[in-house]
Amino acid sequence: MAEQKRDYYEVLGVDKNADDAAIKKAYRVLAKKYHPDMNPGDAEAEKKFKEASEAYAVLSDPEKKRKYDQYGHAAFEGGAGGGGFGGFDFNSADFGDIFGDIFGDFFGGSRRGGSRSNGPMKGANIRTSVRITFEEAVFGVEKEIELTLKDECTTCHGSGAKPGTNPETCSKCGGKGQVVFTQQSFFGTVRNVQTCPDCQGTGKVIKEKCPDCRGTGYIANKKKIQVSIPAGIDNGQSVRIRDKGEPGTNGGPRGDLLVEVVVGRHPIFQRQDYNIYSTVPMSFAVAALGGDIVIDTVDGKVIYEVKPGTQTDTKVRLKGKGVPSLRNKEVRGDHYVTLVVQVPDKLSHEAKELLKQFDEQTGDSLNAANQAGATKEEPKGKKKFWK
Repeated sequence: MAEQKRDYYEVLGVDKNADDAAIKKAYRVLAKKYHPDMNPGDAEAEKKFKEASEAYAVLSDPEKKRKYDQYGHAAFEGGAGGGGFGGFDFNSADFGDIFGDIFGDFFGGSRRGGSRSNGPMKGANIRTSVRITFEEAVFGVEKEIELTLKDECTTCHGSGAKPGTNPETCSKCGGKGQVVFTQQSFFGTVRNVQTCPDCQGTGKVIKEKCPDCRGTGYIANKKKIQVSIPAGIDNGQSVRIRDKGEPGTNGGPRGDLLVEVVVGRHPIFQRQDYNIYSTVPMSFAVAALGGDIVIDTVDGKVIYEVKPGTQTDTKVRLKGKGVPSLRNKEVRGDHYVTLVVQVPDKLSHEAKELLKQFDEQTGDSLNAANQAGATKEEPKGKKKFWK
């Protein structure tokens, strides 16, 4: 008795309402996982690969998918005919087009053998970091960093060849920088393109290497680079400096230098987006009677008038005293200050007597009302005083 086929949607692990992109993505994952080249000698993996390929062959074709949704597996039995899985010809041109883009990267190149010239290519980017203070991040700063960068070898002028000699055209790729090979798969003959292993894609081979750069064409030099860090930059953001990265190949431009900014902690201020937050203590007398207090900001000290009866944890907003916007330096965030009443822990005898009198005048009646019906709890163990 023939083994019953699983539902194609179940095989790919997608919903029946999945679109083409979801179906293709699901198949790509399964194909790479179970492909025979990745699982040599594994019969179970080969079986799952064939099962997934058959499911994708149907669900990726609108007409076949419509028939399958209406009739199930019976739509391709009997008169369907032909070779391959369930009557599908895996060597046909139309089926090959379905898998060409999926297996191009899997086999290391383009299925259709598209050529890529060994023309100019931009060099790789270089990443580094620089530490700055909180204030430097707010207002911007100029920093000098030292890096080891590659420069064109002055002896061979970047050719990599010994003076008096020249690089030769690669015999393996004929100077194209790529080689084409064919591979047999379940879908027939697949034509692939890979970077030439002899010349590494340059199309040239150096027989006699330059003694100074050893054939690389570049010499490493230490350089000092000025980095302009803009006002308002935040921790973890980067500054891009054009054309200060690795040299390009075949006459291509240099890459870029990406400098990540590491902002140090501040003992008073904390930042969130473009706003600054801090906590400022005030005396009980100022909180009760009102008065002036001094608040530290990134712009310097400012005097703020506290209103009489201000409670602890009152929030104060200093408009425009925050961090400048990276997009518009004229726009700044705000500085939010939390006012905290500071209770003195050392009082003279006279101060204690005055405080008792004050309590009798203002708070003793309230305290007495709160104590009505309460039982006294004696402290256990060593007394602790909390600020």
